[in-house]
Amino acid sequence: MIRMKAFQFTPDSNSPIPKFQQLIQAFQDAISQKIFQPGDVLPSVNEMCRECSLSRDTVFKAYAELKKRNVIESVPNKGYFVSGEITRVFLFLDTFKAYKEVLYDSFRKRLADNVIVDLHFHHYNIDVFKSQIRESVGKYSKYIIMNFDHPKVAACLKQLDPKNVMIIDWNIKADDQHSQIFQDFGESVLTSLQSGLEEIKKYKEFSMIYPDYTYHPYDTVEFFLRFCKQNKIKHSIYTDIDSIEVKKGAAYFSVSDRAMAKILDKAREKNLEFGVDIGLVSYNETPMKKYIDKGITVISTDFDLMGKKVAEFVTTSERVYYCVPTQLVMRKSL
Repeated sequence: MIRMKAFQFTPDSNSPIPKFQQLIQAFQDAISQKIFQPGDVLPSVNEMCRECSLSRDTVFKAYAELKKRNVIESVPNKGYFVSGEITRVFLFLDTFKAYKEVLYDSFRKRLADNVIVDLHFHHYNIDVFKSQIRESVGKYSKYIIMNFDHPKVAACLKQLDPKNVMIIDWNIKADDQHSQIFQDFGESVLTSLQSGLEEIKKYKEFSMIYPDYTYHPYDTVEFFLRFCKQNKIKHSIYTDIDSIEVKKGAAYFSVSDRAMAKILDKAREKNLEFGVDIGLVSYNETPMKKYIDKGITVISTDFDLMGKKVAEFVTTSERVYYCVPTQLVMRKSL
């Protein structure tokens, strides 16, 4: 039987998080770290009140929520028991954008009730990346990480057991032992553009918008140029979105939603109709793009499928290396 000495909890009175939620988190952490095993007896309500200076209502509320989550169960006259194991997942994304919400929702809805996901962001800041990884070591069963192109990323990841790590979206700086679920930012873009060649050739020129603030892989620029040269299409690359002059008879390919919005605004100022006067292709599908201006044509990977594959890794622990397909979704804007 696990007694109080194996579990210590001190509520933080200055925290905005209610004490019962702090207690829930503490028990979940203890179960995921094997301090409590399935079948172990939890401290009684009276013990928790006495040892942790908590009210009975706080302890009862925490235990009730843990029961609701199927983490613990109660037996009359015997107390509360751990009913199962808890898997804690460290989900480390770059930024939170609309298409990543699709990925996140797909991932979460396919997980069992006993899987807890802690969501963090690094915003392409290597210091944040290093500190978050360092503080997470040994605290999680699985690590799902969106990498980025920085020379120190690979060394940071060596602190983690590679069999428990999955690199997602961009497989840069990954180890051969890591599981990987990713998209192809190069050849797949060329194939996608080639599938829309007939529509693209309606326009006199085809310009790519690759803002100087974007972290989008440069592979896409290289394969855009290859596409245009192979098909003898007049083309250009814009890095300053404010300098873009939207012209009738031109088509635009944007890897940035902020830049896409700028194109939409400038086109409306000139009363240009998408799909007729000008063309527009956006990178990454979001739930709203099918509705914007009668539909925005996109080149995108399947983020719902990516979320499903990530959930399978968490559930089965089987090593996986999978490139999620990328394709052109043709709509009115082209």
